[in-house]
Amino acid sequence: MTLAHRRPELDAADRSVRLEGDHLVGELITILGAKLVAYLASVSETRAVREWAAGSRRPRADAEERLRFTYIVAALIAAEEGPRIAQTWMTGLNPQLEDQSPARLIREGEIHEVRPRIIAAARTFVSS
Repeated sequence: MTLAHRRPELDAADRSVRLEGDHLVGELITILGAKLVAYLASVSETRAVREWAAGSRRPRADAEERLRFTYIVAALIAAEEGPRIAQTWMTGLNPQLEDQSPARLIREGEIHEVRPRIIAAARTFVSS
């Protein structure tokens, strides 16, 4: 499969694995904003997120796992709809997710349990 024929989701998944943590966080800040990234990582202030993006600190392992998954979803939606829609989608109530926001599920749920539901909802959103 050539790169021209790849799905945006595959590109986002590849990038989520290959990006260094600081670059990943920087791209998430660009798409979702520092405040939402802090919320998703369960930190109380954006200073920590900005320090992660600068490379002067690293997030906890569980936060990094959530952020890498978030990147896949956010980049998929942003590639099709733009960053503003990606941010709105992440924070809005979603009927496919029992009227919960994807951001809340990512932050509070067991990531291995919520991941398939959230990615399915994102796929449905971009294909509609």
